[in-house]
Amino acid sequence: MTDTTEKRSAPRHRVLKGGTISFGGAGLDCTVRNMSDTGAGLDVAEVEQIPPSFKLAIAADNFLRRCRMVWSKGRRIGVKFE
Repeated sequence: MTDTTEKRSAPRHRVLKGGTISFGGAGLDCTVRNMSDTGAGLDVAEVEQIPPSFKLAIAADNFLRRCRMVWSKGRRIGVKFE
């Protein structure tokens, strides 16, 4: 039996937006799949290239937040906004 208890402090809403993960002068494209006031779910090409902490930009929304990766599975990562 799978535990489906919601552990997030704020509900996430589905979105489909292009974003940029930036760190150390580098930038990687990502797709923002869901988002809340406290974090987001992102699709990325290569999880191994992403450091534990980075900035997430969504140009269409004038959005820029510092993030910390809290989980990863395949090409999807979950981040918490700092």
